[in-house]
Amino acid sequence: MTLFIKNANVLNGQNELEIKHIWVEGSQIEHIFAGDQNTAELLQQYGAGQEVTEIDATGKLVTPGLIDMHVHLREPGFEHKETIATGTASAAKGGFTTIACMPNTRPVTDNADVVKLVLDKAAEAGSVKVLPYAAITVNELGRELTNFAALKAAGAIGFTDDGVGVQNAQMMKNAMALAASMDMPVIAHCEDDSLVVGAAVSEGEFARKHGLKGIPNESEAIHVGRDILLAEATGVHYHVCHVSTEQSIRLIRLAKSIGIKVTAEVCPHHLILSDEDIPGMDANWKMNPPLRTPRDVEACIEALEDGTIDIIVTDHAPHSEEEKAKGMELAPFGIVGFETAFPLLYTKFVQTGRWTLQMLVDRMTSDPAKVFRLATGRLEQGAPADITLIDLETEQTVDPTTFATKGKNTPFTNWTLQGWPQTTIVDGQVVWSQEATASKA
Repeated sequence: MTLFIKNANVLNGQNELEIKHIWVEGSQIEHIFAGDQNTAELLQQYGAGQEVTEIDATGKLVTPGLIDMHVHLREPGFEHKETIATGTASAAKGGFTTIACMPNTRPVTDNADVVKLVLDKAAEAGSVKVLPYAAITVNELGRELTNFAALKAAGAIGFTDDGVGVQNAQMMKNAMALAASMDMPVIAHCEDDSLVVGAAVSEGEFARKHGLKGIPNESEAIHVGRDILLAEATGVHYHVCHVSTEQSIRLIRLAKSIGIKVTAEVCPHHLILSDEDIPGMDANWKMNPPLRTPRDVEACIEALEDGTIDIIVTDHAPHSEEEKAKGMELAPFGIVGFETAFPLLYTKFVQTGRWTLQMLVDRMTSDPAKVFRLATGRLEQGAPADITLIDLETEQTVDPTTFATKGKNTPFTNWTLQGWPQTTIVDGQVVWSQEATASKA
């Protein structure tokens, strides 16, 4: 397939927009032309004798495809929450072209057969690129390491027991040493179970007001500190999941300053919401890590700005409406994130002038590609043709009933936002477009 994206607003690396025309042959960006070149002449010169699909991107921001390195697709085992088909469709609608899925499925992604199943299902869905993580321990029970070599050979891109923290330090050290010997990263859900059993929200005013047991900040930071020391000892690339506390950030900043190979991620909800925003016992506000204090929120924002935190992820975690209806204490942790991530962050931080557009785009494209050594995340000649078109002007209200994901569990219902993805292209194929969706309606 040949695509010609004309009149695209492209960031030049200095937070300046330039008009470009992008020529895609097959799965690769073949040429990027200056905006003053005549599009009819380009079509005649490069498209003669072939069928060319034209996309007029006038007025649209065109970026490398967004990358999300922390998602839950739920399949196998929890198809009532999400399937790989519905999850990847939701990712495409959110402008994502590459996503990395967590292994806390049933069965757990702790063997080569489950890795193959995930990859096969993703190929069958034909939507976005899916990169599976594999579990650190068998069944994520923390008792026995999985077969790292077999999992890597099957296509796993890293090892994590996301959903639970590895409680035993020796087990984690062994995992890091083995991963380091294979040049693979360890991705850690940092949580000390002894401090969180029976808790639903962050330790703070909301918990006290509603008589709930709280999750303290130190439950996260204790594991971050432990794992940084283990990463220093083993030389592994250690990546911290969904950072949410000021204490964790202090430790990560120190580790980076002395050369330990640590990277970190943060979610939109931990950059935008605090526990003071929770309106009541609505479990759509329940996630893990929980919403922390305004001071923690500001620490996360500053850490993303200064590079202590490297990338933005969604931690997309769909659940059924019946599960979330059980209330704050009994409902499962997690909110959906694909379809609101970019507009939330654009509206909250770029439109208000706190961030540049370049910073936001980098943290969701080129930076995750660098952290995880992906070929994607670039809008340049010879790069994979993973491309997202975004409308920065049109206002739209968050309406979960329109989501492509099965999960409707979001605290952002009825928020009015700008910066909505319009078209998502993966390997030169349009996998989602607002125009096509509107015409079907």
